[in-house]
Amino acid sequence: MINNFPKKLPKLNKKQLKIKDDFMLYWLDNLRKNYGIVENFNHNFVVNNSNKKFLTTLEIGSGIGEHLRYERLKLTQIKNYFALDKRANVLKQLKKEHPDIQAIKGDCQKKTRFKNNFFDRVIAIHVLEHLSNLPKALAEVYRILKKKGEFLVVIPCEGSPAYTLARKISAERLFKKKYKMSYDWFIKSEHINMPEEIIALLKKKFIIKKQSFFPTYLPFIFCNLCIGLILKKK
Repeated sequence: MINNFPKKLPKLNKKQLKIKDDFMLYWLDNLRKNYGIVENFNHNFVVNNSNKKFLTTLEIGSGIGEHLRYERLKLTQIKNYFALDKRANVLKQLKKEHPDIQAIKGDCQKKTRFKNNFFDRVIAIHVLEHLSNLPKALAEVYRILKKKGEFLVVIPCEGSPAYTLARKISAERLFKKKYKMSYDWFIKSEHINMPEEIIALLKKKFIIKKQSFFPTYLPFIFCNLCIGLILKKK
């Protein structure tokens, strides 16, 4: 399976790249306003399952800071919260709302500036499905996570009938209405890793301490939208 990586992403033209950045911000705003039940699971799963004694946190693919709205952090935890994202535009927006955290432009698929065994928590909410070199990213998380630290992950049930239908009436509908074009090129450049593939790679380096499915809570991908995972280093 690791031999499948790094995956080759489709080449996008300048117009497509601009639309991609624009739609991600537009979708995040709509997700919060109109699909709160999904957002509540995505973020509360992490908050409710975190060891409350943590100090240092790294959130990879932090976006505009949606997750921080759900956290109830002490001042010392805020000062030691690092948000990592490749996109300068979203980090700029994040810093406006959360000026006291550490916003860092970078790629978790490359070696980061952090020391070994540095973080008590690493968070990845709807991020791992996007990564073309997922094994490299997981190796970096393993390196910087403390031995007793927690890796808190939420992934979509990509490919499931439930998820496909939900996306068709939400993100896909909004995209087609806004840009008057096909959604196919967009999603093929975004969700490139399937849930079974992600979980198999996670198990190579981490132990799954808890796994929760949403919304049915039945342990099957086909009838759910998201999976939350709490992991520890092997």
